[in-house]
Amino acid sequence: MSEDRPVVIMYTDGACRGNPGPGGWGALLMYNTKKKELSGGERHTTNNRMEMRAIIEGLKALKKPCHVKIHSDSALIINAFRKGWIANWQKKGWIKADKKPVENRELWEEMLSAMNRHTIEWIKVKGHSDNKFNNRVDKLAVKASRKFQ
Repeated sequence: MSEDRPVVIMYTDGACRGNPGPGGWGALLMYNTKKKELSGGERHTTNNRMEMRAIIEGLKALKKPCHVKIHSDSALIINAFRKGWIANWQKKGWIKADKKPVENRELWEEMLSAMNRHTIEWIKVKGHSDNKFNNRVDKLAVKASRKFQ
């Protein structure tokens, strides 16, 4: 970890009615005693796309390079980075092990770009449990999705 970088705790979540359907995302950024909530959505999207958008928008909101501890309940996103899937996809021209193209490639690329100047730590959290921060971003995502129904 880069000791000179501020440590930011980020919680993210996505929600979708219908999958695909109207969706929303929520992000919570915490630095020392400061908290910032972000949310948004789209009329026709998927849960995975909203999960990814939450991370992208959270990272884009940071004004300088940080050590970011990203908490997500998305096994896809956590595994893509922790298990090296994304590196393999890139090496193989964005083709998965099953020989099919990676879905949402443009969002993966946007996420990689947003991550570029930061040090990222991926932390898997259990969704819809007793984690108050994960529950908060879930509420933000659901509320944002309702604006598009």
